[in-house]
Amino acid sequence: MSRDAERLERAQERPIVGGLPDVPGIVVAMRLTPGLGVHMRGLADELLVNDYPGATISRAEREMLATAVSAQNDCFFCMDSHAAHATALLERADAVELVPLLDEIKLGSSEGLGDKMAALLHIARTVGRAPRELTADDVAEAQAAGAVDADVQLAVLIAAGFSMYNRMVDGFRAGTAPSPDAYRARAGEIAEHGYSAPPVAAVPR
Repeated sequence: MSRDAERLERAQERPIVGGLPDVPGIVVAMRLTPGLGVHMRGLADELLVNDYPGATISRAEREMLATAVSAQNDCFFCMDSHAAHATALLERADAVELVPLLDEIKLGSSEGLGDKMAALLHIARTVGRAPRELTADDVAEAQAAGAVDADVQLAVLIAAGFSMYNRMVDGFRAGTAPSPDAYRARAGEIAEHGYSAPPVAAVPR
């Protein structure tokens, strides 16, 4: 089944756990209790938005890592929404030539990206799949390509955090949109304000 066909099929699914808020994706988990919402949005900000001491990768590159892990975990809501967030950030940075590479990232490829980002994507995908398979050689390769310790730390943290988010979304069978375009409006808000700002735009079901 193609990715597009699978996305449409996923969009027809309904939650399999009772008592959930009628909202899409990770927002289901965030709305279960006030504390979950605060802490889950806060974690997203720490991983993807806020300054991380010593790190050299951009917000868009951090979103690429989240997209890659979510795609590997086959979580359509997360991979499509974070690819949209990366797109919004690239557009703001006048780096639209990198936007097509997000489709490659969703397919598990690092084609077209520099050696540093390719090495960090490999680290994130490895941690998302089987963290004990990450090796010192993997880290050394990223460092040889220009990554600093903080970049590697972020790759590991994003992979671990988004594996958690992905499993919440798909464990509940939370709603996902039939088209990646549905995430564009919210992506602009997140590019401007981060994850802790209340959403203005709703993601269509």
